Amino acid sequence: MTMQIDPITLQVIGGALHSIAEQMGNVLYRMSYSSIIRESQDLGAGLFDRDYNTLCESDSTPMHIGSLPGYLRGIEKTVPLDAWRPGDCVIHNHPYFGASHSPDIAIVMPVFHNGELVGFSANTAHHVDIGAATPGLVIDIPDMYAEGMLLNGLKLYEEGRRNEWLWKYIRDNTRVPSLVMGDLEAQIASAELGVQRFQELFETWGHDTVIQATRQLMDYTETMIRREIAMIPDGEYTAEGFLDDDGRTRGVHLPIKVTVRIVGDSAEVDLSGSSPQVPTAFNVPFEGSTKVACFFAFRALLLDTYTHQEYIPQNEGSFRPIKVTAPHGCIFNPIAPVAAEARFSQIQRVVDLIIKALAPVIPQKATAGNGATLSFAAYSGVRDSGDYWVFLEVNEAAMGGRPLSDGPDTIEELMRNTRNNPLEDLGMHLPLICDRYEIRDDARPGAGKFRGGAGVVKSQRYLGSGYMTHEADRHDDVPWGVFGGKPGAGGRVVVSNDRTGKMLEQPAKFSGLRTEAGDVISYYSPCGGGYGDPLERDPAKVLGDVLDEIISAQDARADYGVVLAEANDGYGWSVDTVATQQLRERMKAA
Repeated sequence: MTMQIDPITLQVIGGALHSIAEQMGNVLYRMSYSSIIRESQDLGAGLFDRDYNTLCESDSTPMHIGSLPGYLRGIEKTVPLDAWRPGDCVIHNHPYFGASHSPDIAIVMPVFHNGELVGFSANTAHHVDIGAATPGLVIDIPDMYAEGMLLNGLKLYEEGRRNEWLWKYIRDNTRVPSLVMGDLEAQIASAELGVQRFQELFETWGHDTVIQATRQLMDYTETMIRREIAMIPDGEYTAEGFLDDDGRTRGVHLPIKVTVRIVGDSAEVDLSGSSPQVPTAFNVPFEGSTKVACFFAFRALLLDTYTHQEYIPQNEGSFRPIKVTAPHGCIFNPIAPVAAEARFSQIQRVVDLIIKALAPVIPQKATAGNGATLSFAAYSGVRDSGDYWVFLEVNEAAMGGRPLSDGPDTIEELMRNTRNNPLEDLGMHLPLICDRYEIRDDARPGAGKFRGGAGVVKSQRYLGSGYMTHEADRHDDVPWGVFGGKPGAGGRVVVSNDRTGKMLEQPAKFSGLRTEAGDVISYYSPCGGGYGDPLERDPAKVLGDVLDEIISAQDARADYGVVLAEANDGYGWSVDTVATQQLRERMKAA
């Protein structure tokens, strides 16, 4: 009979596991050199058992930690379980062997207890440049080999001895070796800490107790998410949208179709009907990204920590009830050697469409259309010394309106959980200056009882010549409104130069754009859709939006039926209550 761990011991071991993952994440981002890890925290770290189940995860970007089991299963094809030795360290980033995409490099170390392999300590982090066709990011490339270094389950350390030839190969094949090698050192330190702490846990509680505790914790999390899925009526729920283009063939939209099937306490996400794979890098690795997006959507909808009083461990159990289907050869399950590096906007839209599909049956948990894209900008150039500089920046968007509140403005929403870069740090290290960083003022968020979030506008000025690649989407398919709410606004990218007077609207994604001194790249994120009837919005909130210059007085009248009168109270406007009531009655009647 299997020993059952008592609840108190279970809680202690569960807390210890989460603490270890948090320590691993903290070491990684505090020791890193590049701003995409050091400031944005584009990373994930955790511990895994020998069956590659997630036991705990750092509170960082959901994409990273959910993908690590895929990395481990991919590595097994090169390094089977019996080939691991104490002191080994494997490096891996191959998109067709479990990686989320090639810039997300994983460092994996085995954990041994009394000579037995008991699990793994692992992390991933987004590296600023892996020697691809264009600095930092790639979109319009012919195949996966143009993505840069593909490291498929290679031992960077073997029984404690570093493979100097592999280390030299990596250093010699990136444009910014000081950043990349420093970040790898940080990842190694993070994984080493995980190994040490996991071994200490085994020494403190014993092998059988720790293993049984991890199994019970995973079963408990699985029970929790199955309980929530079972509350959704059985059925098939579908939502559709489209992506702007593939980064090469302009004007050709790429369809996305999401079907969610609920049967009892299980769910399936079926992406049949979505676009076939494309000839650029705008495809999505199935194991490392597509499946993880679907797992995330259900966990975010159903197991939000702040909506449950129960303790919910973050582990493999939350993945088990979710099946993901995508036809081989579609954009969400491409066939090698097609490239699959620029994949984040697509999975953001999958999450958004899952929410849209389920909104009619779980309206209390759904949102209106979110920004659901990713503005990933790669700024680069060559210094007078001949050295490259490369800077990766993730820009915010906005959420859709929610059942009880407005969508947050200018926020990292859905699958991304990265932070913004301090402008002072940018100005000290790079030949870029931020001219503008504020709430978008050229488009309004979707009107609703609870309005959508307002998007962001960010403008970066080049102080010298350089290059830029930009990965984004959703200029054309704007975030939708739900339950009577109105749509939000699509995104924009504008290149301007005050000296030359040029101003050029750009598509959402472009590769290797040549820039000159004085060129300003301005990104305008999508604005979220509205939730509920705008005529039910509290007039005081409408007034607040006018005073905050998120909408105009004309918008207040046209969208919300709120009549504002000029006031001498220092604010300039006040609500005309009687006129508002009369106007709303006429609008409802119409």
